[in-house]
Amino acid sequence: MFRRKPNERLQPEWIIVGLGNPGGEYDGTRHNVGFEVIRILAERNAIKLDTRRFQSHFGVGNMGETTVALVRPMTYMNLSGQSVATLLRHFNLKPGRLVVVYDDMDLRVGRVQIRPQGGAGSHNGMKNILALLATRGFPRVRIGIGGPSATGIDHVLSQFHRDEIDAVRDAIASAVEGCALIVAEGVPLAMNRINKPEEAFEPESSE
Repeated sequence: MFRRKPNERLQPEWIIVGLGNPGGEYDGTRHNVGFEVIRILAERNAIKLDTRRFQSHFGVGNMGETTVALVRPMTYMNLSGQSVATLLRHFNLKPGRLVVVYDDMDLRVGRVQIRPQGGAGSHNGMKNILALLATRGFPRVRIGIGGPSATGIDHVLSQFHRDEIDAVRDAIASAVEGCALIVAEGVPLAMNRINKPEEAFEPESSE
């Protein structure tokens, strides 16, 4: 009797953004683990990332009982904030309802940390988001990609080594679970479930 509204007309309660670079040449690189988390969340929850607006590819749908927007910015990494800021305004959400998933050179491969807020560290995409939102007050899911053996840019655009593949797959799976926990149960529970005990007091040197 009643027709369901198209997904893009739903009002999300959360925006989950995975950072990365668009283009097939960047698939599987360290910098694109955020994109991979969004891909898995979309597949698992039958959310199509088929809306092309606001310099992003995104879809709106349900994760359990919660309506979310899953987003991949298409601006290239260093300008990610342009898409994020526009989407927050479009959906009339506060930064506290934003989750950003991104790669972190300060964590070894395989480690995942959820934080309720913080700085950008050395990550240029996060620097742009913080600059355009003018706040640090939003949750983030950090996926370790290990420290660089050469320059930082060469490292983040490189593929994972064969002996790192299992660890990064496990980390991506933990990040997916962490995102689901954040929107369903809140950040403190997600941190308690996902962050490893040895990470609880790990200093964040640049944040």
